[in-house]
Amino acid sequence: MKDNGGPAFPHDGQQNYTGGATLRDYFAAQAMQGDVSRVGHYQRGEPMERAARNAYAMADAMLKAREAE
Repeated sequence: MKDNGGPAFPHDGQQNYTGGATLRDYFAAQAMQGDVSRVGHYQRGEPMERAARNAYAMADAMLKAREAE
């Protein structure tokens, strides 16, 4: 299974927290936001799907870089 980085917003231990976005999802969303702001918009279909794959590839690279620190 691919490392997802764990929860993006871990709880403080005083509430029952389950699920939510992973750190990988958070990184991918940030990468996608930067890409969309550069391009301006995406058309439906393949370019959008390619952008999503690229965002997760960037997220995976970011998680790997964290391990190297």
